[in-house]
Amino acid sequence: MLLPAPFPTAFTPGLDLAGGLLIGTSAAVLWLGIGRIAGISGVVGGLVQRAERDWRLAFISGLLLSGILARALGVAPDIHLQGSDALLVGAGLLVGVGTALGGGCTSGHGICGLSRASPRSITATMTFMAVAVLVVFLTRSYGGF
Repeated sequence: MLLPAPFPTAFTPGLDLAGGLLIGTSAAVLWLGIGRIAGISGVVGGLVQRAERDWRLAFISGLLLSGILARALGVAPDIHLQGSDALLVGAGLLVGVGTALGGGCTSGHGICGLSRASPRSITATMTFMAVAVLVVFLTRSYGGF
């Protein structure tokens, strides 16, 4: 049975461009400044291991504060998660396992790896995108899982 799936957010090209520029700039500043890749899984993983904790805390703080600032300025989208707590925790764990198996996350591969023309990142990002297209198709065609 085909069920229509609502679009959770409207397309806002100006805000989308600004967000992309901020993400790209932060990745470039981190790479050029201290030679580190802005892959969130690696940043957080190193924080847990206490490696180079200061810059990692600063980077994660910037991520959190930018979200708070966007919400305060009224430019953050309303996000409503659907699914049980168990489903959301399971999905999060699967993302973590996929990150470990893929040697990085979408930000590390998709933003930083592609900009460096890394063959491994190109392959990983193509895989991420193909799976995303498949999941959206299945969700919209069959109403979810």
